[in-house]
Amino acid sequence: MEPKYKRIILKISGEALAGENKFGLDESMLNMVADQVKSVVDLGVQVAVVVGGGNFWRGRTSKTMDRATADYMGMLATVINSLALQDAFESKGIPTRVQTAIEMREVAEPYIRRRAMSHLNKGIVVIFGAGTGNPFFSTDTTAALRAAEIEAEVILLAKKVDAVYDDDPAVNPGAKKLDRLTHRDLLEKGLGVMDSTAASLCMDNHIPIHVFGLNEKGNVLKAVYGEEIGTLIE
Repeated sequence: MEPKYKRIILKISGEALAGENKFGLDESMLNMVADQVKSVVDLGVQVAVVVGGGNFWRGRTSKTMDRATADYMGMLATVINSLALQDAFESKGIPTRVQTAIEMREVAEPYIRRRAMSHLNKGIVVIFGAGTGNPFFSTDTTAALRAAEIEAEVILLAKKVDAVYDDDPAVNPGAKKLDRLTHRDLLEKGLGVMDSTAASLCMDNHIPIHVFGLNEKGNVLKAVYGEEIGTLIE
């Protein structure tokens, strides 16, 4: 059975990496993500990763904090997660590079599109850290932007929740799971999957988004094969 996609962006929420602790990094979650990525890389699929920073920083801590400053702090949190993922990947024998939108040459390469694509063509996993390098943009927007830039065929949105629902399933037990949506549905219904900037970028560039739970082993592989898990947005 052939994989459905040849080049993917895997977007991982920072909260997912915290596991049950809800803060910091959970070693078992890092290993689980590494195992899932390895299973995909072994198929010959090119993998780029965008990771959030919510397990360390969720934005402004008060109304008086400058928004741009808070966003830069969040970008640095994503670099911590990127380095942790790189270490976990390399422990499994996966060649990996971290590229950051904010230059910090001692710990990572600066983001250069052609270099990133060269790495991917060689079977090296590329982790994009520090968001877009600009405040006021989320890591969802980073995933959409990088997907368009590197010509990824899909964004795999790995979250703590196993799909998109018409209401918050944590609050409403009767929330209905949605199997298929369009990008326009995201924009018009305000479902909270990703922000409007990211959804618009994906819609304009015809990039499908596959939302699924990260906690279940093998889900990344299933998504790469195009199996019907979670929610597909196209």
